[in-house]
Amino acid sequence: MNKTDPPKVLGVFKPVGHTVIAFRSDADMQAAVTALVEQGFVESALVRYAPAEMQAQVDAELQAASPLASFGYELDLVKAHGVLAQSGCSFLVVHAPDDAQAERVAAVARATKAVAGQHYGTFMIEELTELAPGGAPAL
Repeated sequence: MNKTDPPKVLGVFKPVGHTVIAFRSDADMQAAVTALVEQGFVESALVRYAPAEMQAQVDAELQAASPLASFGYELDLVKAHGVLAQSGCSFLVVHAPDDAQAERVAAVARATKAVAGQHYGTFMIEELTELAPGGAPAL
């Protein structure tokens, strides 16, 4: 995935075959990167977003989104990513095109203090983390 030209549907971020994970700290994100590399994921399959980068992407997508985007979950996720970015979260996008890879990424996300995570399939977006630290909804 190229973060300068991220995959979109109806003007909003939809990286099919990827998992998007938010972390409160760079240390937590680095722990996830290390775990994924140890499991055989290559660095080129991992795309990092600083909070400001994600916020800029969110702002651009909210301006460009098609009115039809509001019928799906993608626009809600874009807005949620914006809230997380504003709170200082960094993001890791992992190319995980098959179910086995997606499950390995999900396990790493759960084990490394991810605040939120979603796997983008062709027809469905699967939530990986259900609650943020402290029991509040992550999104």
